[in-house]
Amino acid sequence: MPPLLAVRGLSLTYPNGNCALSDFSLEARAGELVVVLGGNGCGKTTLLRCITRALTPSAGEVWLGKTELTRLSGEALRRARLDIAMVWQQANLIRRRSVLANVASGALGRNQTWWTALGGLPEGEIRAAPEHLNHVGLAHLSGQRAGTLSGGQAQRVAIARALAQRPRLLLADEPVASLDPEAADGIMRLLRHLAHDDGLAVLCVLHQVDLAFDYADRVVGMRGGRTAFDTPRGRLSREQVQRLYLAEAA
Repeated sequence: MPPLLAVRGLSLTYPNGNCALSDFSLEARAGELVVVLGGNGCGKTTLLRCITRALTPSAGEVWLGKTELTRLSGEALRRARLDIAMVWQQANLIRRRSVLANVASGALGRNQTWWTALGGLPEGEIRAAPEHLNHVGLAHLSGQRAGTLSGGQAQRVAIARALAQRPRLLLADEPVASLDPEAADGIMRLLRHLAHDDGLAVLCVLHQVDLAFDYADRVVGMRGGRTAFDTPRGRLSREQVQRLYLAEAA
């Protein structure tokens, strides 16, 4: 099966001369959960921002299916981005609005009208939101204010909001960093389900090595903006990961 996401020879150097990415490559297939590990400052978040084109790489290519994202701009880029959803470390929900409304807001990119410009939500997406909430196990909280949720619940709502976008690729930037171990396990099980059962390609940046060993299909190690290793989880050793972090600390 060809990869849904293909990052090839990606490099990014900031105006101050700092090289954040250097000839970095990875792939993620539909139905696969890929975890990226690496120390602070190794380029993980920069990688995700280049994939979404929040940053424009200095060199290299980012392919989403048959579309090369680094060549796009304007409306063509906006449309291509609709196939990519993002989940951050913080859920960033609108606390005063209901869980249901927060989920429906994930579809605004596909529903740009005068009504949504004024803060309204498309009726069709409001009707679809309970299905997305059911997918993450929180249909019973649809009418609750988002500000009353626990951290784990809020992150699940953020994932449901991402699903409302109907993406093919889900990016997650340290989605469990602020959660307790039980909630973190629940989020990782959910991401694995979205890959294995729903056929999304999921690319997840983590700091928690044990979660990578427990849930990833494949693990990519980053060091100094480069690929240190790219291996199926079953072939990954603790020593490989330990060397990755020792190298970052040196």
